[in-house]
Amino acid sequence: MTKPDLIIRDVRVVRPGGGEPVAADIAVTGGVVSEVGPGLAVPEGTEVHEGRGRLAFPGVVDAHQHWGIYNPLSDDTATESRACAQGGVTTSLTYMRTGQYYLNRGGPYSEVFPEVLAAAEGRSYVDYAFHLAPMQASHIDEIPALVRDHGVTSFKIFMFYGSHGLHGRSTDQSDFLMIPEGERYDIAHFEFVMRGIQAAREANPDIADQISLSLHCETAEIMTAYTRLVEEDGELSGLEAYSASRPPHSEGLAVTIASYLAHETGLPTINLLHLSSGKAMEAAMLMAKTFPHVDFRREVTIGHLLADVTTADGVGGKVNPPLRPRADVEKLWEHLLAGDVSWVVSDHACCREEKKFGEDHDDVFAAKSGFGGTEYLLPGLVGEGRKRGLSMSTVAELVSTNPARRLGLPTKGDIAPGFDADIALVNPDRSFVVDPADSESTQEYTPFRGLEIGSTVETTFLRGQRIFDGGEVLGEPRGSYLHRPTGR
Repeated sequence: MTKPDLIIRDVRVVRPGGGEPVAADIAVTGGVVSEVGPGLAVPEGTEVHEGRGRLAFPGVVDAHQHWGIYNPLSDDTATESRACAQGGVTTSLTYMRTGQYYLNRGGPYSEVFPEVLAAAEGRSYVDYAFHLAPMQASHIDEIPALVRDHGVTSFKIFMFYGSHGLHGRSTDQSDFLMIPEGERYDIAHFEFVMRGIQAAREANPDIADQISLSLHCETAEIMTAYTRLVEEDGELSGLEAYSASRPPHSEGLAVTIASYLAHETGLPTINLLHLSSGKAMEAAMLMAKTFPHVDFRREVTIGHLLADVTTADGVGGKVNPPLRPRADVEKLWEHLLAGDVSWVVSDHACCREEKKFGEDHDDVFAAKSGFGGTEYLLPGLVGEGRKRGLSMSTVAELVSTNPARRLGLPTKGDIAPGFDADIALVNPDRSFVVDPADSESTQEYTPFRGLEIGSTVETTFLRGQRIFDGGEVLGEPRGSYLHRPTGR
């Protein structure tokens, strides 16, 4: 047997599939877990990391991030991947599209995506991949090449973009989306995207289950009308106003439309993103019963689980879909504990203060949408989950195993022989109070400011290399682009 490079000694290994954490050592050889068990022998010359009884989670697969949306992609890759390492995230799946923001350009992905890859190359501290959004008709034709040549197996639709802007009402969607003249980004386009992805699945039957479509489910017409009502009424302000301007039934209706289109087009691999409300979850569960042949996955963000319109620290908590009142937070936890949530993500979108806020710092409708938070995903879910009776095995499934299996990453998501040695060591009894100054992200604020997070990530390993320890990100960027599905 080959001598291991590293032994992580004296940890409590958390694995998917139920069961309590198991006291063991972890042997790593060539960046891969080679053995897990108690009292492993330590050959001469093998590095030892003392785990001191910490919980050892599979490295987090944060399936929803937005590197490059508000800052140059090369900058975000370098800085926001450090925040990933700080939070035990070892794989970032980040959304990318043409149009304003991101690269601020339109055109075919055959030209755009190589620019994306070049901007990120050699700069990430964690492994990474991209979800891509077919924004125009020609992008649908490119799906087979994106799967074959670049290992992109997950795609996205922003259901509200047709007549509502990223931050609110918009009358210049054509300019914003940078799509060809005469084209529309609407329900018909969504249908054709689904048909294109299903065609790619049929052309690649060996990996079909790992080719999927994710949808941001909000309804533009309802949001535009309710934004007008809220602004004219003037009684609400801040995050309460923003939540009311994008009401939960807007989510529920969009979920219903998306689900029927999946049924109509025969596309079974549908991911419903960042469901933020009781009504959205209610619609998602109803659609799962109505269309049992569609393999729906339901995503929730750590922001929607930890913060609400009154506890978040100001307008910096503006995000799409909005943070909701406490009753919706409790509904999300109810569904999560019932097993209805497939995975939990950060929806990390670093937006610095000078870009986030308008001239009136408190005007939620002038602020940009989105905020960071990948560094709080694992410790936040462990801390709050323990209070609510969530098992640590389920935490591992929600933040690592489930997204890895769906999104074409079979080498991620478990601590067992043959898996990448991506490991996060967590102290479940050490809490901290969120201060944005302590974050590796370049974002200067956070809606979580002042929140007590009930556990702490102490050490992060990427393929057996320590990338975070003792409160510091270590070494040079080691992250690799993941051409999916990865092999084991």
